[in-house]
Amino acid sequence: LLSSSEIIMTSSTLHKSRSAERALHLLDTVVTAGSISLGDAARAVDLPTSTALRHLRALEHDGYLDRDPHGMFSVGPTFLRLALTSLREGPAAHLTTAARPHLDRLAETTGESAYLAVRERSRAVYIATAESTRAIRHVGWVGRTVPLSGTAVGTTLTGDGEATVLRNTGGVEPDVAAAVAPVMGPDGTVVAAISVLGPSSRLDDTSTDTVTTAVLVAAEALSRDLRGPT
Repeated sequence: LLSSSEIIMTSSTLHKSRSAERALHLLDTVVTAGSISLGDAARAVDLPTSTALRHLRALEHDGYLDRDPHGMFSVGPTFLRLALTSLREGPAAHLTTAARPHLDRLAETTGESAYLAVRERSRAVYIATAESTRAIRHVGWVGRTVPLSGTAVGTTLTGDGEATVLRNTGGVEPDVAAAVAPVMGPDGTVVAAISVLGPSSRLDDTSTDTVTTAVLVAAEALSRDLRGPT
Protein backbone atom coordinates (compact mmCIF):
# COMPACT_ATOMS: atom_id res chain seq x y z
CA LEU A 1 0.00 0.00 0.00
CA LEU A 2 1.08 3.55 -0.69
CA SER A 3 1.73 5.90 2.18
CA SER A 4 -0.16 9.18 2.39
CA SER A 5 2.91 11.11 1.19
CA GLU A 6 3.35 8.75 -1.78
CA ILE A 7 -0.33 9.13 -2.66
CA ILE A 8 0.04 12.93 -2.57
CA MET A 9 3.18 12.77 -4.75
CA THR A 10 1.50 10.44 -7.24
CA SER A 11 -1.57 12.68 -7.41
CA SER A 12 0.64 15.73 -7.96
CA THR A 13 2.57 13.98 -10.75
CA LEU A 14 -0.62 12.95 -12.52
CA HIS A 15 -2.00 16.49 -12.22
CA LYS A 16 1.17 17.95 -13.74
CA SER A 17 1.07 15.37 -16.53
CA ARG A 18 -2.55 16.20 -17.38
CA SER A 19 -1.76 19.91 -17.20
CA ALA A 20 1.17 19.54 -19.62
CA GLU A 21 -0.95 17.44 -21.96
CA ARG A 22 -3.71 20.06 -22.00
CA ALA A 23 -1.20 22.84 -22.70
CA LEU A 24 0.32 20.88 -25.57
CA HIS A 25 -3.11 20.18 -27.05
CA LEU A 26 -3.95 23.86 -26.88
CA LEU A 27 -0.62 24.80 -28.47
CA ASP A 28 -1.24 22.31 -31.28
CA THR A 29 -4.74 23.74 -31.77
CA VAL A 30 -3.41 27.27 -32.14
CA VAL A 31 -0.63 26.18 -34.52
CA THR A 32 -3.12 24.27 -36.66
CA ALA A 33 -5.62 27.12 -36.78
CA GLY A 34 -3.06 29.85 -37.35
CA SER A 35 -5.18 32.25 -35.30
CA ILE A 36 -7.97 31.28 -32.92
CA SER A 37 -10.14 32.76 -30.17
CA LEU A 38 -10.22 31.55 -26.58
CA GLY A 39 -13.68 30.06 -26.96
CA ASP A 40 -12.86 28.15 -30.14
CA ALA A 41 -9.61 26.83 -28.65
CA ALA A 42 -11.38 25.65 -25.50
CA ARG A 43 -14.06 23.87 -27.52
CA ALA A 44 -11.47 22.25 -29.78
CA VAL A 45 -9.79 20.51 -26.83
CA ASP A 46 -12.97 20.07 -24.76
CA LEU A 47 -11.88 22.21 -21.80
CA PRO A 48 -13.73 24.79 -19.71
CA THR A 49 -12.96 28.30 -20.91
CA SER A 50 -11.35 29.23 -17.58
CA THR A 51 -9.00 26.22 -17.72
CA ALA A 52 -8.07 26.88 -21.34
CA LEU A 53 -7.39 30.55 -20.56
CA ARG A 54 -5.04 29.61 -17.72
CA HIS A 55 -2.97 27.37 -20.02
CA LEU A 56 -3.04 29.84 -22.91
CA ARG A 57 -1.84 32.64 -20.65
CA ALA A 58 1.05 30.47 -19.45
CA LEU A 59 2.03 29.71 -23.05
CA GLU A 60 1.74 33.40 -23.89
CA HIS A 61 3.91 34.34 -20.91
CA ASP A 62 6.68 31.99 -22.10
CA GLY A 63 6.51 33.29 -25.67
CA TYR A 64 5.00 30.20 -27.24
CA LEU A 65 1.87 32.16 -28.14
CA ASP A 66 0.96 35.75 -28.94
CA ARG A 67 -2.41 37.41 -28.35
CA ASP A 68 -3.61 40.37 -30.42
CA PRO A 69 -5.82 43.24 -29.19
CA HIS A 70 -8.90 41.32 -30.32
CA GLY A 71 -8.02 38.35 -28.11
CA MET A 72 -6.96 36.04 -30.95
CA PHE A 73 -4.11 33.65 -30.16
CA SER A 74 -1.34 32.80 -32.65
CA VAL A 75 2.16 31.33 -32.45
CA GLY A 76 4.75 33.42 -30.62
CA PRO A 77 8.49 34.07 -30.96
CA THR A 78 9.62 31.16 -28.75
CA PHE A 79 7.66 28.65 -30.82
CA LEU A 80 8.92 30.15 -34.09
CA ARG A 81 12.53 30.07 -32.85
CA LEU A 82 12.26 26.38 -31.93
CA ALA A 83 10.51 25.55 -35.20
CA LEU A 84 13.16 27.32 -37.29
CA THR A 85 15.96 25.63 -35.33
CA SER A 86 14.36 22.26 -35.99
CA LEU A 87 14.10 23.01 -39.70
CA ARG A 88 17.75 24.09 -39.89
CA GLU A 89 19.24 21.32 -37.76
CA GLY A 90 16.64 18.54 -37.46
CA PRO A 91 15.79 15.59 -39.72
CA ALA A 92 14.16 17.87 -42.31
CA ALA A 93 17.25 20.09 -42.70
CA HIS A 94 18.67 18.17 -45.68
CA LEU A 95 15.28 18.16 -47.39
CA THR A 96 14.65 21.88 -46.97
CA THR A 97 18.18 22.74 -48.10
CA ALA A 98 17.83 20.60 -51.22
CA ALA A 99 14.42 22.08 -51.96
CA ARG A 100 15.42 25.73 -51.70
CA PRO A 101 16.61 26.34 -55.31
CA HIS A 102 13.64 24.44 -56.73
CA LEU A 103 11.15 26.44 -54.66
CA ASP A 104 12.81 29.69 -55.74
CA ARG A 105 12.67 28.66 -59.39
CA LEU A 106 9.06 27.51 -59.09
CA ALA A 107 7.97 30.81 -57.53
CA GLU A 108 9.79 32.74 -60.26
CA THR A 109 8.27 30.63 -63.05
CA THR A 110 4.67 30.77 -61.84
CA GLY A 111 4.65 34.13 -60.09
CA GLU A 112 3.00 32.45 -57.08
CA SER A 113 4.24 31.24 -53.70
CA ALA A 114 5.85 27.78 -53.68
CA TYR A 115 5.80 25.44 -50.68
CA LEU A 116 7.31 22.20 -49.43
CA ALA A 117 5.25 20.00 -47.09
CA VAL A 118 5.84 16.70 -45.30
CA ARG A 119 3.59 14.25 -43.50
CA GLU A 120 3.37 14.45 -39.73
CA ARG A 121 1.19 11.59 -38.49
CA SER A 122 -2.38 12.45 -39.54
CA ARG A 123 -1.57 15.91 -40.91
CA ALA A 124 0.60 17.67 -43.45
CA VAL A 125 2.98 20.39 -42.25
CA TYR A 126 4.51 23.08 -44.46
CA ILE A 127 8.24 23.36 -43.76
CA ALA A 128 9.63 25.72 -46.41
CA THR A 129 8.47 28.36 -48.85
CA ALA A 130 9.56 30.74 -51.59
CA GLU A 131 7.14 33.66 -51.58
CA SER A 132 5.65 35.31 -54.62
CA THR A 133 6.81 38.88 -55.26
CA ARG A 134 3.29 40.02 -56.20
CA ALA A 135 1.49 42.50 -53.97
CA ILE A 136 -1.43 40.09 -53.54
CA ARG A 137 0.01 36.68 -52.79
CA HIS A 138 -0.29 33.65 -50.53
CA VAL A 139 2.07 33.73 -47.51
CA GLY A 140 2.47 32.56 -43.95
CA TRP A 141 2.01 28.79 -44.07
CA VAL A 142 5.46 27.64 -42.93
CA GLY A 143 4.86 25.70 -39.73
CA ARG A 144 1.14 25.37 -40.39
CA THR A 145 -0.53 21.98 -40.50
CA VAL A 146 -3.55 20.92 -42.58
CA PRO A 147 -5.55 17.68 -42.64
CA LEU A 148 -4.44 14.84 -44.90
CA SER A 149 -8.06 14.18 -45.77
CA GLY A 150 -9.77 16.54 -48.18
CA THR A 151 -6.65 18.45 -49.24
CA ALA A 152 -4.52 18.14 -52.35
CA VAL A 153 -1.30 18.11 -50.33
CA GLY A 154 -2.66 15.39 -48.04
CA THR A 155 -3.76 13.22 -50.95
CA THR A 156 -0.33 13.66 -52.53
CA LEU A 157 1.56 12.74 -49.35
CA THR A 158 -0.51 9.58 -48.86
CA GLY A 159 -0.54 8.55 -52.51
CA ASP A 160 1.56 6.06 -54.44
CA GLY A 161 3.92 8.69 -55.84
CA GLU A 162 2.45 8.82 -59.33
CA ALA A 163 3.95 11.79 -61.19
CA THR A 164 0.80 13.84 -61.42
CA VAL A 165 -0.39 17.21 -60.20
CA LEU A 166 -3.43 17.46 -57.94
CA ARG A 167 -5.38 20.69 -57.92
CA ASN A 168 -7.74 21.96 -55.27
CA THR A 169 -9.55 25.25 -54.61
CA GLY A 170 -10.82 26.25 -51.19
CA GLY A 171 -9.80 23.00 -49.51
CA VAL A 172 -8.36 24.86 -46.52
CA GLU A 173 -8.87 28.56 -47.24
CA PRO A 174 -11.60 29.99 -49.48
CA ASP A 175 -10.38 31.60 -52.70
CA VAL A 176 -6.97 29.89 -52.46
CA ALA A 177 -6.01 27.33 -55.10
CA ALA A 178 -3.23 24.75 -54.92
CA ALA A 179 -1.32 22.62 -57.40
CA VAL A 180 0.70 19.81 -55.78
CA ALA A 181 3.09 17.06 -56.92
CA PRO A 182 4.94 14.32 -54.96
CA VAL A 183 8.65 14.32 -54.11
CA MET A 184 10.19 10.85 -54.05
CA GLY A 185 12.98 9.72 -51.74
CA PRO A 186 15.86 7.38 -52.56
CA ASP A 187 13.77 4.38 -51.48
CA GLY A 188 10.99 5.20 -53.93
CA THR A 189 8.48 6.43 -51.36
CA VAL A 190 6.81 9.82 -51.12
CA VAL A 191 8.83 11.97 -48.71
CA ALA A 192 7.33 15.39 -49.40
CA ALA A 193 4.99 17.39 -51.58
CA ILE A 194 5.92 20.48 -53.54
CA SER A 195 3.18 22.93 -54.42
CA VAL A 196 2.10 26.30 -55.72
CA LEU A 197 -0.53 28.23 -53.78
CA GLY A 198 -2.20 31.43 -54.85
CA PRO A 199 -5.47 33.28 -55.35
CA SER A 200 -7.92 31.07 -57.23
CA SER A 201 -8.68 34.02 -59.53
CA ARG A 202 -5.15 33.71 -60.93
CA LEU A 203 -4.74 29.93 -60.70
CA ASP A 204 -7.65 29.28 -63.04
CA ASP A 205 -8.01 27.01 -66.04
CA THR A 206 -6.03 29.35 -68.28
CA SER A 207 -2.93 28.89 -66.13
CA THR A 208 -3.29 25.13 -65.71
CA ASP A 209 -0.69 24.06 -68.25
CA THR A 210 2.00 26.47 -67.08
CA VAL A 211 1.54 25.75 -63.38
CA THR A 212 1.18 21.98 -63.86
CA THR A 213 4.38 21.76 -65.89
CA ALA A 214 6.32 23.94 -63.45
CA VAL A 215 5.21 21.96 -60.38
CA LEU A 216 6.02 18.62 -62.02
CA VAL A 217 9.45 19.85 -63.13
CA ALA A 218 10.27 21.11 -59.63
CA ALA A 219 9.09 17.90 -57.92
CA GLU A 220 10.99 15.64 -60.31
CA ALA A 221 14.17 17.74 -60.08
CA LEU A 222 14.09 17.64 -56.27
CA SER A 223 13.47 13.89 -56.36
CA ARG A 224 16.57 13.46 -58.55
CA ASP A 225 18.64 15.56 -56.17
CA LEU A 226 17.55 13.41 -53.21
CA ARG A 227 18.46 10.21 -55.06
CA GLY A 228 21.93 11.55 -55.77
CA PRO A 229 24.25 10.38 -58.58
CA THR A 230 23.23 7.11 -60.25
